[in-house]
Amino acid sequence: MMLPQPMSVNNEYLEGILSEFVFYLSVEKGLSKNTVESYQSDIEKFLYFCLENKIDDIRKVDKTLLKNYLEFLNKNEFSVSSLSRYISSLRSFFNYLYNNGLILNNPIEKIDSPKISRNLPEVLTIEEVFSILDNIPTEDALGIRDKALLEVLYACGLRVSELINLKNRDIFYGEGFLKVWGKGSKERIVPIGNIALDWVKMYLKRSRPQLLKNDVDTKDILFLNSRGQKLSRMGVWKIIRLHSARVGLGDRVYPHIFRHSFATHLLQGGADIRSVQEMLGHSDISTTQIYTHLTKDYLIEIHKTFHPRA
Repeated sequence: MMLPQPMSVNNEYLEGILSEFVFYLSVEKGLSKNTVESYQSDIEKFLYFCLENKIDDIRKVDKTLLKNYLEFLNKNEFSVSSLSRYISSLRSFFNYLYNNGLILNNPIEKIDSPKISRNLPEVLTIEEVFSILDNIPTEDALGIRDKALLEVLYACGLRVSELINLKNRDIFYGEGFLKVWGKGSKERIVPIGNIALDWVKMYLKRSRPQLLKNDVDTKDILFLNSRGQKLSRMGVWKIIRLHSARVGLGDRVYPHIFRHSFATHLLQGGADIRSVQEMLGHSDISTTQIYTHLTKDYLIEIHKTFHPRA
């Protein structure tokens, strides 16, 4: 059997149920367009699999068919994280059907998601971060912008999407914090240090006016590219590659490594994990706890290096 593709399931009954589910996700749950499309694609693939197995009534789907489907995905070398996502989509779909009386039994109720082993994130040492930040030339408008941008990225542990969408009004200079719109349009407050704030002020005074173009509507966006437009993700990546290569770090450095380093350095310095969770905007503390493993390794290394009987 061919690998299921997102497509019309070509069955009026199943397409009707899928349409109702999509409406529920969009209108009642208020999920984003991208999230809804992801759910829809996952369920379309499953319904296509059902039809290939002569199942044209959702009430006939049982635990065995679901297990066969997941086994089929596994044989086609889907990653553990992908399998987990498919199960999550199917769980939402069948919970919706069951809660709305469209099925009498929930076949996915006792199917567990696969365990996802989390790789420890790469981080830079404090010395490596400082090496990058302290060696950015600031003789021109773009250099000042790069300096301010990377200082904010590290000072606040932002995602790239959060960084490029920052607006001038999101910075509260007197109070020393940023207002950030994270995943799911959730607002959070993130402290910003004086060094980063000073460079933002410098950027606004000496750099941004030169980058701003009269014919471009930037909608108060803080960081601009050379054409006066909002920086793209690729633009940020290129800036980071340029300045990391300057100090010999090259391919090791990418935008998210500053976020990993921000969290790790805070924990190494003694910050409590709940505070770091809030600053990162993690809804689940287990996501933040991955950085504690790095901190333990750091502490062990410090012990080995400095303890006289280690």
